[in-house]
Amino acid sequence: MQIGELGRATATKVETIRYYEQTGLLPPPARTKANYRHYGENHLARLSFIRRARDLGFPIERVRALLDLSDDRGRDCATIDRIATEHLREVDRKIADLSALRRELSTLIASCEGGTVAECRILEALAPVVGDTHADV
Repeated sequence: MQIGELGRATATKVETIRYYEQTGLLPPPARTKANYRHYGENHLARLSFIRRARDLGFPIERVRALLDLSDDRGRDCATIDRIATEHLREVDRKIADLSALRRELSTLIASCEGGTVAECRILEALAPVVGDTHADV
């Protein structure tokens, strides 16, 4: 199949496929006599794996590690478990951070009593404190 077909089959942009080839995540395809890239079932399977891992939020480096590990089918999967567990911890940290952010925003919104912009509690809370030596410049 050609690159466009591979892209459609995996919902991946052509530029992304080329990027994965350049970075070595996807092996280079064979070329036709007309010099078109020709992708096989192994490319489809590997790109589907990459897409699923990326959809689950795995960073490229971890996708690469998982792909390398998946190439050795007889290997113990403890390293794969460790990679997935580390990723889950990061997801949990992000969820905790987003939950804290949600609580803070909810409190800000609840403090709003209507009125004019000059009296807006949300804008007041977002404004820098005058004389704050810790403010970013």
